[in-house]
Amino acid sequence: MARLDGKVALITGIGGGMGREAARRFAAEGARVVGCDLNAEGLEETVRIVREQGGEITGHAPVDLSDAETTAAWIDRAADVYGSIDILYNNAGVQRFGAIDELSVDDWELNVRGELSIVFYAVRAAWKHLKQRGGTIVNIGSIAGTRGVEFMPQNVHGAAKAGVINLTQQLAVEGGPHGIRAVCVSPGFIRTPATQFLVDSPPPAMKETWDRIPLRRVGEPSDIVSAAVFLASDEASWITGVNLVVDGGGSVLG
Repeated sequence: MARLDGKVALITGIGGGMGREAARRFAAEGARVVGCDLNAEGLEETVRIVREQGGEITGHAPVDLSDAETTAAWIDRAADVYGSIDILYNNAGVQRFGAIDELSVDDWELNVRGELSIVFYAVRAAWKHLKQRGGTIVNIGSIAGTRGVEFMPQNVHGAAKAGVINLTQQLAVEGGPHGIRAVCVSPGFIRTPATQFLVDSPPPAMKETWDRIPLRRVGEPSDIVSAAVFLASDEASWITGVNLVVDGGGSVLG
């Protein structure tokens, strides 16, 4: 039996990178996936890949998760596909970077909405469905939510991801009586099509940080999704409220 056999998994941001890998792996593990993305072309490619590999998936695009009403409508539509929800995987996110005295108020608010508020919007809308028979919320945090770094001005990104981590803890408390688990996976730097340019030509300070990673490499989408598969599975049925750092050991060095 596959680890997620028969579970209904809603996954946001499946148009590429970690979201595409999540859709592919969850479907390969037996989940019935319902995904969304703002990018219709990217989503259609993910749907094609998953189906060619024998997985079951439904995709909706474009879906703007930064709008609460749009998110609620998608959640209800997604839940109707199979009549229930077992897993909500909050993968999607939008980041803005800039020094604290240069970052605009608009970019701050966009980032908070695009990394923290969208998690709240999705969870709030999915809660009534998850309460029906329990389920698991998998949030994607970041090591940026637990520490500062010198090589990138990530003040709003870090603040938003710290919010995701703490929200996960509170969801675990509020969801426990309903059989709802809430977990967070916090990646280190992950190689994706969007970040490949940094891997090819990293700033010196970033390369120095990577060179110190105990496991001697940057992360891949599969590293994060493998952790998420375990946490979403029944093997983790007594795990909730955790923030699992997946960064090759880099954050333990301080």
